[in-house]
Amino acid sequence: MIELQHVSKTYGDRHAVADLSLRIGPGELVVLIGPSGSGKSTTLRLINRLVEFDTGSVRFAGQDIRAFAPEVLRRRMGYAIQSVGLFPHWTVAKNIGTVPRLLGWPAARIAARVQALLELLQLDPGQFARRYPHELSGGQQQRVGVARALAADPEVLLMDEPFGALDPVTRVALQQALKRIHALSGKTIVLVTHDIDEALYLGSRIVLLRDGRLVQDGSPLALLTRPADDFVTDFLGRSELGLKRLALGTVADRLRAGDQADGEPLRGDTNLREALSAFFVQGRECLPVVDARGQHLGALHLTDLLAARPADPPAAATGEGV
Repeated sequence: MIELQHVSKTYGDRHAVADLSLRIGPGELVVLIGPSGSGKSTTLRLINRLVEFDTGSVRFAGQDIRAFAPEVLRRRMGYAIQSVGLFPHWTVAKNIGTVPRLLGWPAARIAARVQALLELLQLDPGQFARRYPHELSGGQQQRVGVARALAADPEVLLMDEPFGALDPVTRVALQQALKRIHALSGKTIVLVTHDIDEALYLGSRIVLLRDGRLVQDGSPLALLTRPADDFVTDFLGRSELGLKRLALGTVADRLRAGDQADGEPLRGDTNLREALSAFFVQGRECLPVVDARGQHLGALHLTDLLAARPADPPAAATGEGV
């Protein structure tokens, strides 16, 4: 789908990206993380030619990206950024339909696509389609920005710190929405974030960069259990690696089906880190578990949670990507 081979980009005497090789397959949700100045946003912009690389090659769908006219390439790659960039004097519906109109879609098709995307992002079309950006909250604006990026059904969705300016509650809601969109659509998504927990929650793969170079590339579990070096360990949070590993599992993975317990119930899709907090808050050693409809599933025992040991992953990749 997307392949970078020995790509470099310099500004003066500074390497923003240095000899980077990376392959991103169809349907993956790859998260680029790293400290400020690590090259993660530059790497994202190299993919859709918002920034031109100096050396190496970037291929998309089997072709060198320089074989595409920039506007053609960008129509095949949705792009969502933190600042959203909605047109202030256009309605939500008109903002979302921007690229489909440029592509000459019929009005009825655009209207149907706008409605479908608003519903997907849990914005009632009857309530929001005719609103203007200034009438929306920050989280609602960001949802519209994601809808606009998806409007022409692009093959790839590129996202640069899309939720960085939002409050924690809104941010979690949009992370959940993005995870649902990825599961339903199967689209290839490349996302840049500085938030480690966001990367671990969303990514099927995490690519950690430092000074424009790839430090480690692998699944969230691979990075947490087999960090390549002390930099990776410290960046992920040396003192919290165990808690972060718990966040990768769910209550449903550890419950005892049919068991009964007292207390405020946990949902089966609650992650084990949140479950551990619930045990301490409620002062119990066993909690009931229910499904999304509130139906009883069983119980989670604190001893089972503390004994949770994810299976060892394959060795994490470094250098050439996967």
